[in-house]
Amino acid sequence: MTAPPRPSRLGAGLPPFYCPLPRDLVHPDAKEVESRAVEWLDAFGLYPDPVERAWGLATHSADFSCRIIPDGDVETVLLFTEWNYWANAVDDWQDSGSAEVGTAAVVDHGTRLLRTIEDPGASLLPEGPMTRALLDLVGRTHALLTPYELRRFVEGTRDWLLGAAWRAARAEEGSMPGLNDFVAMGPLANGTRFSLTWSDVARRDRMPAEVLCSPALTAATDAAGFVVSADNDLFSYDKDDHLQPPEVNLVNVLAHQEGCSPAEAVPLAVALRDRVMGLFLGLRAQLEHGADPTLRRHLAALGHYVAGCIAWQTRAPRYASPRNRYELPVADAAFTVRFADGPGAAVSGPPDLPALAAWWRQLHR
Repeated sequence: MTAPPRPSRLGAGLPPFYCPLPRDLVHPDAKEVESRAVEWLDAFGLYPDPVERAWGLATHSADFSCRIIPDGDVETVLLFTEWNYWANAVDDWQDSGSAEVGTAAVVDHGTRLLRTIEDPGASLLPEGPMTRALLDLVGRTHALLTPYELRRFVEGTRDWLLGAAWRAARAEEGSMPGLNDFVAMGPLANGTRFSLTWSDVARRDRMPAEVLCSPALTAATDAAGFVVSADNDLFSYDKDDHLQPPEVNLVNVLAHQEGCSPAEAVPLAVALRDRVMGLFLGLRAQLEHGADPTLRRHLAALGHYVAGCIAWQTRAPRYASPRNRYELPVADAAFTVRFADGPGAAVSGPPDLPALAAWWRQLHR
């Protein structure tokens, strides 16, 4: 008999999620997007063998993409989906725990990737399936996006790669960051702006820079990114719980700070996450007041991002049947997810964290 997978250090089951947003939206062409994206992956031979292919598809990147962007141009959603499959392959390399994946390697690769997006003819990456697939993505992205949209995408990619490099540096050093440092820099690896750029592109919405970069919308975007990052730290915890030193995530940061177990840190993580969720909802409502249709659609997209990530991770075998417990992903693996009627903590004001204080200052301004 096969031994049952070892239990989660977080305890039995995930905590309830406070998310008073539409949670079941998905792009009507999701099946077509998934089928065409897998054809693209196979055409470039992105995965070297059937096992790696199975784990690559277990990311359910098409489901993620079609929940983040539940409407809009299907060709744009397809390109976004292919970017996500490719980025998850990079993410798995970064999180592999291999001795060759140190800070220097992550920084070097990230810098070359950014310059390749900006100048695909620079020949900065080694020949191989990953590079050929990347050059295809970059060429089609340049053809589709306006210069300003491309700049937004590059900046979002830079966020992702900077966050990944910071996490790699902490792991290499063997140090667990303080909570203030983590909430400021950890969620960068989520790539929030990497994803949100494509929502606007798919709808052909082009907001003025002074609106997109306004302090209140910036705070709302960062708050949404923090919530998604916190949720991912819960869903993905088991996937990385074999790493030594421990993975830099919200649960482990709080456990280290408080001198408690990961399971005991979960309520603390949820309380902080719920406070930021409340702030996000308040900022979004504030920005909706008097907003034009383009801004309203962008604010709705922020909600799709938060709620869609929960729905996607609930059913993604990458998290529900993680590789450190299963030889192959379990096709129908899923979490049992409960939703809370309200935030888990009565406190709704800003926490005693300077890195988050600026977000609250935008509320009711």
